[in-house]
Amino acid sequence: MTDAAVKRPARVVVADDQTVVREGIVMLLGLLPGIEVVGAAGDGEEAVRLVSEVDPDVVLMDLRMPRCDGVEATRRIRAEHPRTQVVVLTTFADDDSLFPALRAGARGYLTKDAGGEEILRAVESVLSGDAGLSPSIQRRLLERLSEPGPAVPPPPSQPPDGLTAREAEVLVLIAEGLSNHEIARKLHVSTATVKTHINNLFAKIGSKDRAQAVRYAYGKGLVRPPAD
Repeated sequence: MTDAAVKRPARVVVADDQTVVREGIVMLLGLLPGIEVVGAAGDGEEAVRLVSEVDPDVVLMDLRMPRCDGVEATRRIRAEHPRTQVVVLTTFADDDSLFPALRAGARGYLTKDAGGEEILRAVESVLSGDAGLSPSIQRRLLERLSEPGPAVPPPPSQPPDGLTAREAEVLVLIAEGLSNHEIARKLHVSTATVKTHINNLFAKIGSKDRAQAVRYAYGKGLVRPPAD
């Protein structure tokens, strides 16, 4: 990758129905290095249209908007423009908001008390293939996964679905919330090697993203919920 490609700013669209909030976010992003705001939308319909017109790298998406809410807009954007990532930026962190947004294809989820550095980290994370979740959202996701549910089968003696031992190890580390860089450091391999393992294991288990991979790991007993 060339130096110019590395330094190209992330092209971002902001979608929020409250004018003051939307303009404030645009102003904040304008102060952050590595981000270029290429459009702002007042509802989900406008966000979908803007993505078609300007082809951004990331959409910062509010959830509660008229005409087309953030979840539906996220679903449409991810289906029609899979290169564009969505980071939810909302007031709401309840389950009824969080999980539909993640299922719709959002790769990041922040609440509006996030600072500029946290937003920048989330944008950089989703563009590198990681999840851009605030610490509070990560905790809620882990709490939800650890809530009582169907009995978890014992860990298999051999990795399921043709996974190699190393791929299973990488999957467990993903489920523990580690980024690609953190996995690489832990396993003493390159980030490129980690990405290769992730691509291979995603293909074998039929996963489209890390959230689906985490659910798979818990469902197959590769990871157990933490004890109370």
